Amino acid sequence: MKIAIAGGTGFVGKALTSYLEKQGHDVYILTRKARPSTNDRIHYIEWLTPESQPEKYISSLDAFINLAGESINSGRWTEKRKQRIMNSRLSATKAVLELMTKLEHKPEVLINASAIGIYGTSWNEVFTESSTKTVNDFLARTVIAWEEEAKKAEQLGVRTVFTRFGIILGKEEGALPRIVLPYKLFIGGTVGSGDQWLSWVHIKDVVRSIEFILNTQNISGAVNITAPHPTKMKEFGQTVAKVLHRPHWLPVPDFALRLLLGEMSILVLEGQQVLPEKLQKLGFNFSFPYLEEALYDILQS
Repeated sequence: MKIAIAGGTGFVGKALTSYLEKQGHDVYILTRKARPSTNDRIHYIEWLTPESQPEKYISSLDAFINLAGESINSGRWTEKRKQRIMNSRLSATKAVLELMTKLEHKPEVLINASAIGIYGTSWNEVFTESSTKTVNDFLARTVIAWEEEAKKAEQLGVRTVFTRFGIILGKEEGALPRIVLPYKLFIGGTVGSGDQWLSWVHIKDVVRSIEFILNTQNISGAVNITAPHPTKMKEFGQTVAKVLHRPHWLPVPDFALRLLLGEMSILVLEGQQVLPEKLQKLGFNFSFPYLEEALYDILQS
């Protein structure tokens, strides 16, 4: 396949590019700064600059993957930063749609990044793609607007999928290095009450699930990309401690995190139990369905 990726230099984008190239696909990474590639299957295409004309280089795509957007967990959520987070997702998605409009041969599928934040938080509810609960917090509003923009691709006759990512676990990037650091310093412990749910997924299953979506013609709409066995925060910390052979003893109270992180503390203090119902019904098999084996693969490799 010929696959274009917007946001191909980020955490998921880099892992996905490497994986797809090894599977024999040609990957076109849209970037503001095009550069030569040492790999014949990976191409960097200038995008979002006044001079750029990416449509000349990707005229016959099979698929478009949009992962672009400012990270939600790289700084305190001031009102200005929340607006940047929202705008970065909407503007990138609009740019993807504009580019696809220019293409004479439309891609068969658009896979647009999304997030389980759309479901809101809950101590006891179980969320699947069919959940209809609506909430009005910042994350939910952002995801709803993001998906509504991406859905316009359907008007071009393009199969459209919203990949609602959970907490993605990887060795060098994402949330895990920050979670692991206190344990490496022998000061790890339960965050908040410990009873909040954490819906996680191994980065390897993220890229495999995206390839599965590319190859499965009857998948459209929302797809939860989370491991089938979410865990509570206390168990997550205890498992990290077990894998690293470190103690799990020093708790981090709610008030301290709320003081430190402000509204962003919702990411760690208020969880959600999200299941990948659609992927499982269609036959996708997770390489790492359970947390302990996922952490061993990441932290001991």
